[in-house]
Amino acid sequence: MRLKFFPRKKKEPTGETTKAESRSSNLLPKAAWAVSALMLIVLAIVVFQTFTGNSIFSLLRDFNSSAGAQSVSSLPNLAETQSYQSISRRANLNTTLPKGYRKSMVDYTVELGDSIFGISKKYSVKPESILWANYAKLNDDPQLISVGTKLNIPPVDGILYEWQEGDTLDNVAARYKAKKEDILLWPGNNLDMTNPVIQPGTMIMIPGGYRELKPWVIAVTASNQAGVRAKISGSGSCTPSGGAVGSGFFIWPTAHQGQISGNEYYEGHRALDMMCYQGDAIFASDSGVVIYSGPIGGGYGNLVAIDHGSGWLSLYAHLSAINVPCGQSVYRGQPIAACGSTGNSNGAHLHFEVRQGSAFINPWQVLQ
Repeated sequence: MRLKFFPRKKKEPTGETTKAESRSSNLLPKAAWAVSALMLIVLAIVVFQTFTGNSIFSLLRDFNSSAGAQSVSSLPNLAETQSYQSISRRANLNTTLPKGYRKSMVDYTVELGDSIFGISKKYSVKPESILWANYAKLNDDPQLISVGTKLNIPPVDGILYEWQEGDTLDNVAARYKAKKEDILLWPGNNLDMTNPVIQPGTMIMIPGGYRELKPWVIAVTASNQAGVRAKISGSGSCTPSGGAVGSGFFIWPTAHQGQISGNEYYEGHRALDMMCYQGDAIFASDSGVVIYSGPIGGGYGNLVAIDHGSGWLSLYAHLSAINVPCGQSVYRGQPIAACGSTGNSNGAHLHFEVRQGSAFINPWQVLQ
């Protein structure tokens, strides 16, 4: 038996189906164009804002404002293309006062090893200012301090003055070569600028004030006898004629080259306080003749003085022992004494002076 197959008939499209498919195919291109246009608009806005620094929305707001619409005042243009000058400042939570600033006097008690020079460095004032503020105790002599001495330390350089009956700002300022305004305006004086009445006995700071220091050093005089170059009054003095002559070049007279232990050279102390230990050897700084050997007043204690000729003189004070008699010739580097703390001294050291004629010479200028 033979089977027959009949071909399947194709469906014919209806009218409704054809119209729907046609609408779908037309919407896709339109959507693609809309998206592309939107992306171009966004890109244009980004490019505009990048290169102009202006916001498209601010332009629209300005446009509405010009058209009469209510708007907020526009901010200044802070575009990067404009240059502005400014100072960078960082926050600092700490308040910094000037270093060493004081308005009032300090009461200081001298300790072992202290010197006027060392105390002055500690409080950032000149040694002379401390001497002026303590004249009743020191009489302008820096060697008179000792352990336990109570000193007045002024707040600044100048004169610490006790006001007297009849004083005026004008005559006090003139007496101490200072300015009246500096006395009046110094905060620590607490003066009424409109009516500066100062009671007698009041301690007044005179900033920048100055007076001559009372000389306390040993006087050296020329003798009337022929051949004698210099003389120092006292029990250890002599008047030799002739003897060794120096070279004019001075060596360090202790074993501790260049080391200071106490006062430096300044107006109130025209010498160097050199470091040495009790009993250390002291050497002649240059060749010459001993014109003083022994104890002496003025705070020097035991003293050796050497005349080097040509007007040069060197003095060695506070010695614990002396090895050379007056009138003996000594030579550069020769041991002449031992380090000590006699006289007005606050610990073992060598008080060393150099003089030429009547003038004091800073030893740093001549020591090798």
